[in-house]
Amino acid sequence: MNPVQTSPDTTVSGDRGFFGHPRLLANLFTVEMWERFSFYGMQGILAYYMYYTATDGGLGLDKTLSLSLVGAYGGGVYLSTILGAWLADRVLGSERVLFFSACVIMAGHVALALVPGVAGLTLGLVMVAFGSGGLKANATALVGTLYSPKDERRDAGFSIFYMGVNLGGLLGPLVTGFLQSNLGFHVGFGAAAVGMAIGLTVYSLKRKAMPESAHHVANPLAPHERTKYAIIFAAVVVLVLSLLFTGLVTPKNLATWMAYVAIGASVAYFIILVSSKKTQPVERKRVFAFIPLYIASAAFWALFQQQFTFIAVYSDEKLDRHVFGWEMPAAWVQSINPVFIVIFAGVLAALWTRLGSKQPSSPLKFSFGLVLMGLAFFCFVPLAGAGKTPLLALVGILLLFTLAELCLSPIGLSVSTKLAPAAFQAQMVALFFLSVSLGTTLAGILAGYYDPSNELPYFISVGTVAVVLGLALVAATPAVRKLMGEVR
Repeated sequence: MNPVQTSPDTTVSGDRGFFGHPRLLANLFTVEMWERFSFYGMQGILAYYMYYTATDGGLGLDKTLSLSLVGAYGGGVYLSTILGAWLADRVLGSERVLFFSACVIMAGHVALALVPGVAGLTLGLVMVAFGSGGLKANATALVGTLYSPKDERRDAGFSIFYMGVNLGGLLGPLVTGFLQSNLGFHVGFGAAAVGMAIGLTVYSLKRKAMPESAHHVANPLAPHERTKYAIIFAAVVVLVLSLLFTGLVTPKNLATWMAYVAIGASVAYFIILVSSKKTQPVERKRVFAFIPLYIASAAFWALFQQQFTFIAVYSDEKLDRHVFGWEMPAAWVQSINPVFIVIFAGVLAALWTRLGSKQPSSPLKFSFGLVLMGLAFFCFVPLAGAGKTPLLALVGILLLFTLAELCLSPIGLSVSTKLAPAAFQAQMVALFFLSVSLGTTLAGILAGYYDPSNELPYFISVGTVAVVLGLALVAATPAVRKLMGEVR
């Protein structure tokens, strides 16, 4: 059977009913908004739940270990996009995988809310990780089905979709942070479950209206392949359980293992995409063009995702959070970046739309993101040393985080769908999320090197690496664009 192409239905691609974009973008915008409400609402209080003492409602884990586990968990979320994308391309199709994944996410948040102790933490995080991985890759792929590859609205559409992501990211920590401060961690986790239930209900009302390509399986498994893959999955499960029970994988080294797995999976994916007979020669060049973008993305997320590791602790311990005599919850700092996203995502979307074919290419946008992230960490340098950091100073730094994110993250989602071989649409998006997985895991590992008594080396080193990589990508942009062909 020939793989189903993901070009959108004519009635969908010509629709301009949602701010000049297809109406179905509003449905995907909504489900992703509520999924991010639940995800960031939970993650906003997760590190504190791990390292706060039992008297404060936490589990009393070591702080460095907690940050490492938060990074490993975040990496696991994006790593699981591999499974979600594979199920979409080979078994169920993107739309059904998204729906079932949303159900699993809701169940995971319920477990965090109702099951006490480490058992509830483990069960809940595993379910949320697998569910979020399945939803993220396929929600992005479904947005791609609403536009033709040459539709100039495409990047703007992804920026609008990304604004929905961050509306959820804004509201989630505000709600869960308030509830955690006043009623306890488990009530905060319960609010995340309610948010996901709302998103699931809204999405269900418009499921059948998605383009026909959203319901098809692009590269279905042949009957004789099913047994082979069932054996492979069983072997992976046995391997993981063996590593856990033999003590080779422990909470202390979990982040390192996750980084190795992300790197290994990424290399394997690139090899599969390049060597597959279903990848056409022009598509193969585009896969090669994605390699430097993958590296840039992983480096970017290693810094950006420190909002949930280093900056979470920084906000709890060093930041002056007093506003007119009232001390805001530390988790609310996680909502500053989404506020800026909501403000500026539309501005950037309008700018890309206005520039049209004159807008910077995707590699240049990636390089802008890396350089801005490096500058953001340089801004911590004057704040190093004794004393509290003013809230407005961190707000300014997080503004740079936001501008960097808008230059790279929605563009990465968009370019992964544009560069994807026809037979590997969702799996190409999963490859982008693998870069996020690696970067998020590294964010947890890097946070362990931060020393509050000697901050300058940390800020200067990570900032310098980001700026150098960004400038290197600028130099490589002509070669990358040549491989991309007509794709910008």
